[in-house]
Amino acid sequence: MRVLVVGSGGREHALAWKLKKSPRVQKVYCAPGNAGIAQEAECVPIAAEDIDALVDFARQEKIDLTVVGPEAPLNLGIVDAFTAAGLSIFGPMQKAARLEGSKVFAKQIMEKYRIPTAESRSFTDVEEALVYLREKGAPIVVKADGLAAGKGVVVAATLAEAEDAVRRMLLEKEFGAAGSRIIIEEYLQGEEVTVLAFTDGEAIIPMASSQDHKAAYDGDKGPNTGGMGAYSPAPVLTKELLAQVEKEILQPTIAGLRAEGIIYKGVLYAGLMITEKGPKVLEYNVRFGDPECQVILPRLKTDLCTIMLAVINNDLANTTIEWYDHHAACVVMASGGYPLSYQKGKIITGLNEAAKLQDVYIFHAGTAKEGDKFVTSGGRVLGITAWGGKLTDALDKAYQAVKLINFAGAHYRRDIGQKALRRQNSIRNLP
Repeated sequence: MRVLVVGSGGREHALAWKLKKSPRVQKVYCAPGNAGIAQEAECVPIAAEDIDALVDFARQEKIDLTVVGPEAPLNLGIVDAFTAAGLSIFGPMQKAARLEGSKVFAKQIMEKYRIPTAESRSFTDVEEALVYLREKGAPIVVKADGLAAGKGVVVAATLAEAEDAVRRMLLEKEFGAAGSRIIIEEYLQGEEVTVLAFTDGEAIIPMASSQDHKAAYDGDKGPNTGGMGAYSPAPVLTKELLAQVEKEILQPTIAGLRAEGIIYKGVLYAGLMITEKGPKVLEYNVRFGDPECQVILPRLKTDLCTIMLAVINNDLANTTIEWYDHHAACVVMASGGYPLSYQKGKIITGLNEAAKLQDVYIFHAGTAKEGDKFVTSGGRVLGITAWGGKLTDALDKAYQAVKLINFAGAHYRRDIGQKALRRQNSIRNLP
């Protein structure tokens, strides 16, 4: 098979890397890709949102399967366009992609089908939003309705922070049209976990659990980012809790969409808070998470291509998905200043030395090539991923690789996976 991966980040590098391992796949292309992805796939200079050009390329190159990484082309209707052209593509249709493209729509689905989530209200008027904020107080959460690359969420510890976020989104248009409507949401206490699932619109098969680290700095401090690291599995999600998530969240979501005339096919991402009252949905995504993808795919034993074809062909119920027992961890190395302003073009050294470490793989997110040198070209630059029999093994290997890699201003969190280690230790110390 000839496969096309759409996108240019660390998630797409992980997808290309995994799909290349499939015995069913002869060739992998990536549009537009990045300097690291070029080591696994043939990169073609077509933007992820240039849907007409992607359809033309898939026709010309006789692509057998297209896999969409980022949310933007899904919300622009890439799956609808490929399907209309008779091309096989993995991902949800445009109507289904609204589950991520509009937080207001997602809340409406959750409320209508009684899916547990935080209490919230939506606003387009600044003064109305500020009045509501003052009624509710802080801590509280302010979210842009539309797509904002993982940065449109402000967890405000004080009323002043919340009011500032409202003004930045509605008045100053920080996120453009994506912030023309906002949601003000109850602050949920607990521990976050990510559950991704494959679904063909009927059958739903959860993947291995993971936990992302959204905040820029150690201790979950600083502004939200697209993700500074992840690990899998996440011990907070017990078998009992997973069964509850399937029954109360995943199944009602897919069934609710189906009742609305929307058949959801692809990956459903549920970002959850495990509260004292049980799991509640923080957000939906309509694709693999980034960097969760980088820790989940190394643990996937079953051929990814086979799973994706089963989803497309409505045959997921007859597919068995198996996982390796090992743990995986990913540490994101970001440009100095990210997620705010940062510089590009910094030379990256140490990649070859780090790549020689056993059970380590370096997923490129924001890199380019200048001559024979790799340079930074984005906010999140590299996802250093490692795996081992225990989480401590995976973390040790990942940080060992991080220490070998350098570029000017490099920033990374030093506390990836610590919540899991604390949880494991507390369980061991129980009488």
